Amino acid sequence: MSVAPPLRRYRVELLWLAFAAANYAAMIAWPSWETIPFHFVWISLTLLYGFRVWPMTATLIVLAGVMIATGASIGLDAFHGLQLWGELFEVPLMAAMFLAMVWHARRRVEAQAIAEGRAEDRHSLLTRQERFIHDASHELRTPVTIARGHLELLRAHGEDAPELDVALDELARIDAIVERLLVLATADQPDFLLTGGVELEPFLEEVFVRWTEVAPRAWRLGPLVAGRASVDVERLRTALDALLENAVKFTGQHAAIELRSRYDGAGQVVIEVEDEGCGVPEDALQRIFDRFARVDAARTRSAGGVGLGLAIVDAIAKGHGGRCTVSSTPHGSIFALYLPGFVPAASRLAAPPLTH
Repeated sequence: MSVAPPLRRYRVELLWLAFAAANYAAMIAWPSWETIPFHFVWISLTLLYGFRVWPMTATLIVLAGVMIATGASIGLDAFHGLQLWGELFEVPLMAAMFLAMVWHARRRVEAQAIAEGRAEDRHSLLTRQERFIHDASHELRTPVTIARGHLELLRAHGEDAPELDVALDELARIDAIVERLLVLATADQPDFLLTGGVELEPFLEEVFVRWTEVAPRAWRLGPLVAGRASVDVERLRTALDALLENAVKFTGQHAAIELRSRYDGAGQVVIEVEDEGCGVPEDALQRIFDRFARVDAARTRSAGGVGLGLAIVDAIAKGHGGRCTVSSTPHGSIFALYLPGFVPAASRLAAPPLTH
């Protein structure tokens, strides 16, 4: 019972040993053709080591054994005149080829070990980061709630100072940041999404109408594909709010912002937000969805952002098995949210564009 696991572990080596023994027997049986099984032994050994990478001591023992066995066979045949003495040079040449494989294979294993160690360290760091964000967010909620309660109590008793409004606005900002931190902290949890079915067209119309009342922009509702999406409605609403909020931040008062959707024909719906803002610099396209990333730090601070909105969009898209992309145009930018699990309606007529 105790012998079986080691045998299974080294079954590849045992198979090679049987293969090498058969070829060595062929070298002895047919000395005039022995160069063929000779090369089979060495090439199979080199290939085997490339996949298995034994400890150095075991490697040197196997190398010495094969060199002695094959060299003795060729030397004996050369002594009897069946082979040229020059054939013996094949043994150190094949050994050199094998040692080259040993060097490359061991470097590969070392590099892989370093990469795995770094990946483990990164995973541990991210886990601690997630835990810290989650705990800090929960801890911040209590004092923010208490502070807001006292300020609202002052207002209820007749206090009407401008500083009171500023303080309440700032607390609202902190509360929104805490909420987004909590979303990001739970993005990798199994219960991050509670998916269900939603008719996408009326849902997008409701989101659009709500935002037209928030900021003075040239709002446009583009073509909408009719159908049913399998999504977490609240998380999707959060993602769309973040995209539209981002569009508002980086556009002027009379700039156009358009919300639209389309079906890609492969079970995915694509929801797009296009704006006539400043666009996205080329060097920022690769990092714009990173947490706390800022395209323009000074402008983002003045707009009141901390670089969490687009990271939340990316987390929600990936949670649904989709993705979010961005492209910059001469007139602004286009953010596209790809979501699988969409079943288009039988009649997929696009709604006529509306302008607000």
